[in-house]
Amino acid sequence: MTLLKRIFGICETKPPIDSGCWHVEAGAVKVDLGRLPELKAAVGAVRFEGKGLPVRVLLVHAKDGQWRAYANRCTHMGRRLDFVPESGNLRCCSISRSLFRSSGALIDGPAKGPIEGFPVEVSDRTLTIYFEKR
Repeated sequence: MTLLKRIFGICETKPPIDSGCWHVEAGAVKVDLGRLPELKAAVGAVRFEGKGLPVRVLLVHAKDGQWRAYANRCTHMGRRLDFVPESGNLRCCSISRSLFRSSGALIDGPAKGPIEGFPVEVSDRTLTIYFEKR
């Protein structure tokens, strides 16, 4: 990531190619995994924003095959987060570069605390991200 991108808080993680692969329903995000080919077999992440979401969401498909979801907001200045596939960590896209574990715990940087994670459930081709603990 270039210094200029970090200054302006431009993250590397993109929204899904198919914006119709997800929607908000009954206080949760429903994702049609069949319409999310960029994360089908690959380690990576996408971000969800808008469409009535109460917060921006970062969805990660980790090396261990697990799905994880986070509030996509650094606890330092509120900038977006990027997934670091090599380590499985999350990094703030700003110049401060706060670093978080996959658990959400702060590793390094000026962030004020951990990032919030959300419960995830997969059933057939549908992934559900719940905003409230289950």
